Amino acid sequence: MSFSFKKLLSGLLSSIIYSPYLCFPKKLFVMMKKILLTSAIVFAICSANAQELKTPVPSPTTTVKQDFGLSTIELSYSRPGVKGRKIFGDLVPFGKVWRTGANGATTITFGEEVMIGETKVPAGTYGLLTIPDATEWTIIITKQTDVTSPAAYKQDQDVVRVKAQIFTLPFSVETFTIGIDDIKSNSCIIGMLWDNVYAGFPVTTDVESKVMKQISNAMEKDNRPYFGAAMYYMENDKDLNKALEWFTKAESQNPDAFWVVHQKAKCLAKLGKKQEAITAANKSIEMAKKAKNDDYVALNEKLLATLK
Repeated sequence: MSFSFKKLLSGLLSSIIYSPYLCFPKKLFVMMKKILLTSAIVFAICSANAQELKTPVPSPTTTVKQDFGLSTIELSYSRPGVKGRKIFGDLVPFGKVWRTGANGATTITFGEEVMIGETKVPAGTYGLLTIPDATEWTIIITKQTDVTSPAAYKQDQDVVRVKAQIFTLPFSVETFTIGIDDIKSNSCIIGMLWDNVYAGFPVTTDVESKVMKQISNAMEKDNRPYFGAAMYYMENDKDLNKALEWFTKAESQNPDAFWVVHQKAKCLAKLGKKQEAITAANKSIEMAKKAKNDDYVALNEKLLATLK
C-alpha cells in the first residue's frame, strides 16, 4: 500500500473525528485510526510478499543448440509431462495441428541453408509444427513462429511438409523431448519423443562444396591448413594419397605434433602401407611419451594392435 493511500485514510479518519454529527470520544477515534493504519500496512506487506511468490513451471521451456555442418541448429520449446494421461489420440488429438510442445510456439533456427525432404530451407528461424496420427506424423516447417493453436495456423505459410514414420517405444518417456541425433558431417535426425512414441525427420546440408572451396582457397595462402584438409580427406573417403601428402607437410609445419603423426599412421594403414604405418605409430608413441600424453600413447598402441 502506497504512502499516499495512508495519507488519504488518515484524512478520512480525521474528518470523521471532527464531524459535528458524531459524538464519539476523540480518544476512541485516535485508537481506531492507529489500528486501521497498522492493519493497512500489514496488508500491504502481505500483498507485496504474495506478488513475489515463484513456483515451478508445469511445462518448462528449454533451448537446445547443436553444432551441425558448418553452423548450428537451435530448438526452443516447452516440455510437458505425461502425468498419467493418455497423450496421442487424446490430449494431443490425431489429425490436428499441434504446436509440438506446450505454452509458447516451438521454433527451430538453422544457421545455414539445409535440405528437408526435397526442399531447400534458407538459414533463419521457423515454427516447428506437427500433425500426429496413428501411423505417421506430418512435420511442418512454417514461416509462422507464433502458432500456439490450430486456429492460428496458416497453411500458405508452410516452407516444407514431410511425413515422418513413428515408432512405438518399449518404455514411456515422461517429459516431451526434441533431440538432434545421429549427427554426421552433413546430416542429422531431429527426433521427438513422448510417452511411448518416437517420430523423427532427417535434415541435410551441403558441407562438401563449402569445405572443398575453403580448402582450395586456403591452399593458395602462405599459412596452409594441411592438417585440417588432410583430416577432411581421410574421414570422408577422398584421395588418401593427397591426404598423406598433406599430413607429411603438416608434420613439417609442427615437428612436435604427435597427434599429426598418429593421424598420418592411420592414413598409411588405410592405404595398405602397413610397415610405414607401424613406423609412424611408434614414432607418435615416443613423441606422446615425451609430451606426457597417455591418451595418444594408448591410441597408437590400439592402432598397432590392428596392424599385427
